[in-house]
Amino acid sequence: MELRIFDAEDGFDLLLQGRVVLRHRADCPAVVIARGQPTIIMYRGNFSIDDQPSDAISPTEWRLVDSRIELCDAGQVAAIVRFEGSALEIKAVCEGYDRIITSFHAEPGEAIWGGGEQMSYLMLTGRRFPIWTSEPGVGRDKTTELTRIMDAEGMAGGDYWNSNYPQPTFLTSRWLAVHLDSASYSVLDFTDPAAHRVEAWARVARFEIFAADAPAGLVCDLSRRFGRQPALPDWAIGGAIVGLKAGATSFDRLERFLSAGAAVSAIWCEDWAGVRETSFGRRLFWDWACGARSDERYPGLRDRIAELAARDIRFLGYANPYLAVDGALFAEAREGGHFCLRQDNDDVYLVDFGEFDCGVVDFTRPETRNWFAERILGREMLDIGIAGWMADFGEYLPTDVRLSDGSDPMEAHNRWPVLWAEVNAQAVASRGKTGDALFFMRAGFSGVQAHCPLLWAGDQCVDFTRHDGIGTVITAALSAGLVGNAYSHSDCGGYTSLHGHVRSEELLQRWCELAAFAPVMRSHEGNRPDDNLQYDSTTDLLSCFARWSRVHAHLAPYARHLCDEARASGLPAQRPLFLHYPGEADLFTVQDQFLYGADLLVAPVIEQGASARTVILPGEEAWRNCWTGEDYEPGVHLVPAPIGAPPVFYRPCSVFASLFAGMAEVLGQ
Repeated sequence: MELRIFDAEDGFDLLLQGRVVLRHRADCPAVVIARGQPTIIMYRGNFSIDDQPSDAISPTEWRLVDSRIELCDAGQVAAIVRFEGSALEIKAVCEGYDRIITSFHAEPGEAIWGGGEQMSYLMLTGRRFPIWTSEPGVGRDKTTELTRIMDAEGMAGGDYWNSNYPQPTFLTSRWLAVHLDSASYSVLDFTDPAAHRVEAWARVARFEIFAADAPAGLVCDLSRRFGRQPALPDWAIGGAIVGLKAGATSFDRLERFLSAGAAVSAIWCEDWAGVRETSFGRRLFWDWACGARSDERYPGLRDRIAELAARDIRFLGYANPYLAVDGALFAEAREGGHFCLRQDNDDVYLVDFGEFDCGVVDFTRPETRNWFAERILGREMLDIGIAGWMADFGEYLPTDVRLSDGSDPMEAHNRWPVLWAEVNAQAVASRGKTGDALFFMRAGFSGVQAHCPLLWAGDQCVDFTRHDGIGTVITAALSAGLVGNAYSHSDCGGYTSLHGHVRSEELLQRWCELAAFAPVMRSHEGNRPDDNLQYDSTTDLLSCFARWSRVHAHLAPYARHLCDEARASGLPAQRPLFLHYPGEADLFTVQDQFLYGADLLVAPVIEQGASARTVILPGEEAWRNCWTGEDYEPGVHLVPAPIGAPPVFYRPCSVFASLFAGMAEVLGQ
């Protein structure tokens, strides 16, 4: 594919496979450059970023010189556009200009998706999306009291665009995709129906353009570009991962799950290395080592892990790229030069993570990447039998640190999750366990796909709210899948419990119904486990989790098929409906139901108190209700959805039809 330039009366068009990508006219220049004047405030992973650009130049004149386009203002070259193949590079020539705003051509009614992992909106049309990895916030809705409280307490309320994993990539319903190949701060702006604007905080903006006949082709191309994940291990898709963080008593609680008939593949104890109590709730100690705190919390851990392994149950842990000042590893890391430093002296740069300070491990330094992968993830975790972990955080790199490689922290910030993923993948590979040991991340950016085998959707509130509740994990999986992430899952039961928000029995039941139809099913006790219901709090909840864990395990052959598809084509396990039915424009905005592969359609109940919901069945063939066996014609239906029987349909012609039909028996319907 090659970009081609065509003269127009007062400008030019750049086309790819017959589709206009860039349209420059005297009254509507394709490129604007300016000088940036940013203001950046960070508090505990929450950022306030503002810019007051000045001296903007909108060059209207143009001329083609050899293989480049010169955009001129008053006869002087202001910017240069180069294009080769399907790549496009724009450079600001004027001295001191470090903002480039590029207007890509838009057509009336064009739909837009992408932006990395978005939590609030699958379709991006009509909104701005700053691309900056950060805490997504608590509440994420400026009209709610919870968001207002969290904003007042530390800029922690968030907004619709905040994401652990943003990515400057968008797809359009003309089946084009545009990727900004830069880690700098940027903004995807789709508020103008006449243009798709990308604002880059850089002197050079390089774009990669993709075109395909259908959305599946675009997803295939993007997954190939960013790198495809290894297939998930059999154990991860063959049963539920039970999250417990009660020290050694977690093992006794695990037995209750097993006795209830749960299909359990692993126990996940994020508190394996010790805990501390804070006003936010029970936090981990942030010292990833088998030491005094680990021995106190989990005596004889290595032996307990071996005993579980003999029963085909894995033990999973937790790590993040920070080390607490009061932990055993801090001094070792400081002595080895493994921390980011302050800009004004050689002191370790410390970050307040909420009542305790930590050093930031400097992953721009090769020796440090090797040290963390070998010393911590290798010797302290993999070598004692830990089969996987939550690789948490990655979004917190401050913009005023001094980095070993001399790079600008404003540019390194978005790259940080990718470096963190590389370190985890390096540790797994060093023990020959790629495709067996499994780590999962919430933070990401362009290129994380090549290293991180599994996403999780971050820290949802324990409720049904529109912008921070159970439904956001569907949007997260669908949006991330479009830019090359094959596998996503969530904290079954939610995580964040603050200011009186606690789990209800209904929420825990509905989350089970949703989690069973993700490639990995994993529960979480949340940030305040003592204040909230857990899946083993009552017999009914324990039975609910057990039933849906068996459904998840029953679908393992289908999940393996989806893993094979992901390796071959890059298609994600959970897919927006339009991915397979691109001719049905009404599906472009659907984000509350999804295709699990091509053959299962899942419409989870994500509204509190609902006992029925509207379901869209696409295509031209009937869909069969998994629980009743009733066939439904394509179209819009109001479907009964009592607790225990969410709307799930399958294609009767699927080669997995008998497997799907067997779910009702497994569930006990």
